[in-house]
Amino acid sequence: MSPFSLDFLSTKRSNIQSFLQSVTPVISSKSLSKCNMDDQNSMWNSNGDEYFTLTDLWDCYEEWSAYGVGAPIYLKDDNESVIQYYAPYLSAIQIYTVKSASSLIRNSSSGDHEVDFDMESWSDASENSEKLSRTISNNSISADSCFELDASRDRLGYLYFHYSETCSPFWRIPFSDKILEFTQHHPGLATLKSTELSAASWMAVAWYPIYHVPMKGITKNVSGSFLTYHTLSSTFQDVAEEKPDGESGIRLSPFGLAAHKMQNDVWLNTHTQKDYEKLCDLQNAADSWLKQLSYSHHDFNFFTAHSNMEQGGYSL
Repeated sequence: MSPFSLDFLSTKRSNIQSFLQSVTPVISSKSLSKCNMDDQNSMWNSNGDEYFTLTDLWDCYEEWSAYGVGAPIYLKDDNESVIQYYAPYLSAIQIYTVKSASSLIRNSSSGDHEVDFDMESWSDASENSEKLSRTISNNSISADSCFELDASRDRLGYLYFHYSETCSPFWRIPFSDKILEFTQHHPGLATLKSTELSAASWMAVAWYPIYHVPMKGITKNVSGSFLTYHTLSSTFQDVAEEKPDGESGIRLSPFGLAAHKMQNDVWLNTHTQKDYEKLCDLQNAADSWLKQLSYSHHDFNFFTAHSNMEQGGYSL
């Protein structure tokens, strides 16, 4: 038995739960000054004075992009534990702001923060108004619930940036490199605050397996690819509990998930329906979110078209 196995036996997390926890970024948070708190658009900022900048978020993926992120996996058949490493890639993103470019630029000129927006990258997306479906419960969204925007809020906001990856995973560049490329022409991707983003802002991260440790002696195929969906606005943020080192931050837990080539007997607790139901909820939440935004997500379409949902788990 590997030294990792004792950790698994002392916890009751399934492998899919371990993966989700491993790939959840915990972002360094900042506090708004009193004057800035009063100036925030209260219809979106429902979580007080805690916020993060997009640069703070991208920093979480820098090391993961270079070395991968390890997810502990316990293989009960082999009585063995491995660390499966995954590389993150930006799959899709939409950034909507609660104020127009000119309004944010005026704020920056008054000393709020420095920003140099490309005016041509902005477009008013108010005609795409929808009801955003969401229920925050154990970091998940219910597909049949909705976060209703009343008449005065019936808009997604101002579309600042959007992107959807369509090329083969073999040709994709790491997450951090992709973000750096985009910020050259869209500097708001580095400077915008979570409090300046509307509730419609989101991103999807594709996670592809790269290697596992140890490399030998494993009879099960522990590889599998995943899509995680994250909201970016302060409207939906969760303030993480104290970490062992005393630091705290904002936990950006996935609200949606899709899986490809995932073996249910490896990743799910097959003795209960809890994991299966959770996966169904997460995939349905992602599907509901995309439909309400009228967004065709290439990777999601591929993942769901090549998977077969059955009672008891995913199979392919």
